[in-house]
Amino acid sequence: MSRFNNLEFGDQFEEQERFEPALKDGAHYLAEAQTAFARGQFEQALRLYGRVLEFEPRNVTAWAGQVRMLIELGEFKEAKLWADKALEQFAEEPELLAAKAVALARTGDVKAAMVFSDAAVEARNDTPYVWLARGDVLLARKERRAEFCFDKALALAAKDWMVHWLICRICFFYKQFSRAFKFAQQALELNASQAVLWLQFGQCQMALGLVRPAANSFAQAQQLDPECRLSAEEQSELREGGIWARLRGQWRRVFQE
Repeated sequence: MSRFNNLEFGDQFEEQERFEPALKDGAHYLAEAQTAFARGQFEQALRLYGRVLEFEPRNVTAWAGQVRMLIELGEFKEAKLWADKALEQFAEEPELLAAKAVALARTGDVKAAMVFSDAAVEARNDTPYVWLARGDVLLARKERRAEFCFDKALALAAKDWMVHWLICRICFFYKQFSRAFKFAQQALELNASQAVLWLQFGQCQMALGLVRPAANSFAQAQQLDPECRLSAEEQSELREGGIWARLRGQWRRVFQE
């Protein structure tokens, strides 16, 4: 079933969610959504942003959050559709324009993506995400200026581990594993208590063929949060000693250097 169906308001949520205490309001669910996002629980965050909109239909943070979670889940076409729905109400909202730009870029429409990214930047309401999204679009266009955009995002939130983590995820998506590795390291230097960072770091190490360090990182992630789960491919490579990961990693390091 499409995740897009989960975004409509009404009775789409699980039975236990229907009987939660009435004291829980939009602010409560927004805080929970942000926490789920920070833990890398994108599906849960998606649902929680939907709960916010049940209470506060014009909460632009929740609208943008849903689009961003769909992007993180790889549902790029649905992210674009939901961004369009949100922009009907908030036509000049920078983070919605930026999120739509990313959705377009990741579906291959880089020309239109740049138009929406330009609009987000020209809104003159700088947030880290506007610049993260622009870097995302520029990587899709294979432009070197992406680094400048990531620097702009970091200048706005230099001590925020999530910004470093999100840059890592963007670089990882575009298979720039050495750059992703660097940003994962920086995020860990800011906050090594986050399981999601160790998981991401392990994924970068695995992509670069650093199998034993990756295993240690995955173990650290699971120690911090037992809910952290490896993909089937990662589990298989770890069981098999990671020979193919090492070989692929060697080629990736040579190529990227």
